[in-house]
Amino acid sequence: MKTQTIVFATALASICWASIVNADDTRTSEAVPYHYGMVLHVAKVVALTEPSTMECKVITAEMKYIDTSGRPAQISYRKLSDACSLQS
Repeated sequence: MKTQTIVFATALASICWASIVNADDTRTSEAVPYHYGMVLHVAKVVALTEPSTMECKVITAEMKYIDTSGRPAQISYRKLSDACSLQS
């Protein structure tokens, strides 16, 4: 009886761990371009990335997030580069 319990608990823990690892993987989704008025259901922001530049210009940035249903998602959007905030 003890061996069956240990085997069952190990299998259950493995399944739970695999689902947690897959839930945090946002690389599986393609970045959807944002358009004005688009409704975003963001539960948790995972990462914000943008290309590095020393020029003040419009760039394409990306946000990886977990939506309110627990699925990973990714969106791209246009913004001014961080170099613009350094200029006076």
